[in-house]
Amino acid sequence: MAGKFFDEWQVGDELEHDIRRTVTEADNLLFSTMTHNPQPLHLDVEAAKASGFGQILVNSTFTFSLLVGLSVGDTTLGTLVANLGFDKVVTPNPVFIGDTLRARSSVKELRESKSRPNAGIVTFTHELLNQRDEIVCRCERSALLQKKQ
Repeated sequence: MAGKFFDEWQVGDELEHDIRRTVTEADNLLFSTMTHNPQPLHLDVEAAKASGFGQILVNSTFTFSLLVGLSVGDTTLGTLVANLGFDKVVTPNPVFIGDTLRARSSVKELRESKSRPNAGIVTFTHELLNQRDEIVCRCERSALLQKKQ
């Protein structure tokens, strides 16, 4: 099991996640169509060329989902009871087809669960960076994790 239990985390823990991902046209097209997002910036090359971006802009909800997915293996895989929420999601820089993205995480807060004595809440800050080390997505995730003991 790759994830950690609640009682194995400390505030300030930092992780650089090993898995990187180059975003493809298929990623953006499939995600946009599966989620019924018809935004021309994501699907129409000519409309995207005429925009301020000059090219297809990757769907930001794909970017957010990739950020969370890249973090799971090192943080909550096998120990998660439930994700409780995602806060302060920002996308300060665009993602384009062909960008290679990597994630990093840190522990912002730990607290005992009031309703589940065998679990606790970890609040992570997750960041997604492109090949130029620009942050393209950041969020806070509150996760209810099992305790080891």
